Amino acid sequence: MKRRTKIVATLGPATDKPGVIEGLIRAGVDVVRLNFSHGKPEDHRQRAEAIRSAAYKQGRHVAILADLQGPKIRIDRFRDKRVQLVEGAEFILDAELGRDDGDQQRVGITYKALVTDSKPGDVLLLDDGRIVLQVKEVVGQQIRCTVVVGGELSDNKGINRQGGGLSAPAITDKDREDIKTATAIGVDYVAVSFPRSAADIHEARRLLQAAGSKAGIVAKIERAEAVEHIHEIVEAADAIMIARGDLGVEIGDAELPAVQKKFIKIAREMNRPVITATQMMETMIVNSIPTRAEVFDVANAVIDGTDAVMLSGETATGKHPVKVVETMSRICQRAESQIKDIIEDRPLDIPFRRVDQAIAMTAIYAANHLPVRAIVSLTESGATTLWMSRVNTRIPIYALTRHEESARRVALYRGVQAVHFPYESRDHAEVNRMAIETLLEREILEEGDLVIITKGDLMGQMGGTNALKIIRVGDVITVD
Repeated sequence: MKRRTKIVATLGPATDKPGVIEGLIRAGVDVVRLNFSHGKPEDHRQRAEAIRSAAYKQGRHVAILADLQGPKIRIDRFRDKRVQLVEGAEFILDAELGRDDGDQQRVGITYKALVTDSKPGDVLLLDDGRIVLQVKEVVGQQIRCTVVVGGELSDNKGINRQGGGLSAPAITDKDREDIKTATAIGVDYVAVSFPRSAADIHEARRLLQAAGSKAGIVAKIERAEAVEHIHEIVEAADAIMIARGDLGVEIGDAELPAVQKKFIKIAREMNRPVITATQMMETMIVNSIPTRAEVFDVANAVIDGTDAVMLSGETATGKHPVKVVETMSRICQRAESQIKDIIEDRPLDIPFRRVDQAIAMTAIYAANHLPVRAIVSLTESGATTLWMSRVNTRIPIYALTRHEESARRVALYRGVQAVHFPYESRDHAEVNRMAIETLLEREILEEGDLVIITKGDLMGQMGGTNALKIIRVGDVITVD
């Protein structure tokens, strides 16, 4: 396992071309993202089937993340497709205007409640902040604004309010239907867009459970309110995504670097995986190489401890989907080589809540102080490997599991690689031998290597890891 940081790649028209999905997996993609803001349910089903088939053929466990659209807060369309707004001019957001009737003076809006959410003095940011409007007054269904920063404005651009505060619910009727589609597909994670508090995550979980899904929930941090409630959102979710596009618009670009570092730290402290996303290698949508700034951006996220870095348009619609994954992989590997092997004080100074957490932390501590080649975790749910992945180490962690769902779930965890291990024996010494033989066959281990194995006395019980054994490959294994 050469790279510890995971790569999330978004599927789209560019990846539908023959051979591209196979190329993405060969390049090292760990998680694929289905963007439910675009495409039909059948498109997502076909892409998911293609991923499952290609991953199986290459012996890989690739997770699927369904990214819900969330509330669509956008302007409608213009009669002439676009207008040029001039600073100081009046421009109206009109909730009663026809969808295609926008002109130089006004345009319709998809989110009608924006009228009641807005008040004089509010700053509205359109097209990722490229256009800035200040609300002058609200009259009937019209939000009358002054153009502060002008420029070209075209159809369907997004609207944010500086500082957040829009009342749009995180889960829409479309999302409820998409959750059913995601469940039918059998996705491993579902991303909730624009959550404001833990309540939005709890609602999504209820909907998933009602649909029959056990998918993990990724909370996308992209609202100013989410920044204020970050701890409760992280606690409620299974992972978080730092979605820097809308978040940067709402809180301001200058705030993003510090917020990103803080959220990565919080997620790791609260034992949740974290994905860093948005414009990481944006120029490679067209170009064959990234900018130096993009290289630094990816590397800094890796050094800060992110579990995964994400590609959006770079793979979904870009010219070089496979090459961008290969490039990102090289950057991650090089950045990881700069991280010192340290045991963080935090896991050792606080009381452990669970026995499997104590075993995981002990395994990492021992591995970082012995010439250990690999950590092998026999796991049902992947929980023990999640604890392990929260602490810095260069030693690879192998999650040996008989459950395909668990194998895909750990694909998001930094430094963890799943290995299918369909053991049946209840004899602990025999299981240890089988685990070592499995990794020898895959040329992961060699004779004489020192290995740490963790597992539970009651094998087959989720959350039951309570044993640790240090083994030298080639020694006779007689007792546990």
